[in-house]
Amino acid sequence: MKPVYKILFLLLVFSIAMGFMESAVVVYLRSLYYPDGFIFPLVPLENRILLTELLREASTLIMLLTIAIIAGKNFAQRFAFFLFCFAIWDIFYYIFLYFLLGWPASLLDWDILFLLPVPWVGPVLAPCLLSITMIIYTLTIIYLQVKGFEVKIKFSAWLLMIAGSLIVILSFTIDYIRIIFATPIIDIMERLIKYTPQSYNWLIFIAGEVLLMAAIVKVFERARRLKL
Repeated sequence: MKPVYKILFLLLVFSIAMGFMESAVVVYLRSLYYPDGFIFPLVPLENRILLTELLREASTLIMLLTIAIIAGKNFAQRFAFFLFCFAIWDIFYYIFLYFLLGWPASLLDWDILFLLPVPWVGPVLAPCLLSITMIIYTLTIIYLQVKGFEVKIKFSAWLLMIAGSLIVILSFTIDYIRIIFATPIIDIMERLIKYTPQSYNWLIFIAGEVLLMAAIVKVFERARRLKL
């Protein structure tokens, strides 16, 4: 086994363990705030718990980024490892929740994904598809590097990735953004707390995914051209 694959395996183990840690925290939170099962609208969190949850989310991202920086040898590899760890962590988070709570009952069940800067919500299937895209990107980078290709992410690929990421994020946050802009400041918190999502805009999500996949193809094709 090549050294990079050994590193990838260790990152896999690390990310699965982090996925369990994440699911364990959610089990505790749902026992406290959703004893009858998780449903919308969201239950308001007291300030201390809300702050703790926000800092926990930030800490998780820092941990995933740190391990990727330690494991990678160059920028492209570190970025790929970060996406890989994030994707594995996210997928196994749902796998462990299913075994611990029997949730989600379906990939179309709604979940709250993040809280900053506004709540991100969507069917479980959406973040899982995004995670698969991240894994494809990682395996593409690793394959190219193992085969001796020079991998550099140029401006056009970055532009596609950033645009695609922002569009996907918009698909998760668009309803909450609409509420914020359409509601008087004094009533925003009440509206946000009472909001129950009804439908997910898959067209926006697919548009973002297309741009992300286009970025992967662009990185792959550029590496091939440099080798010729």
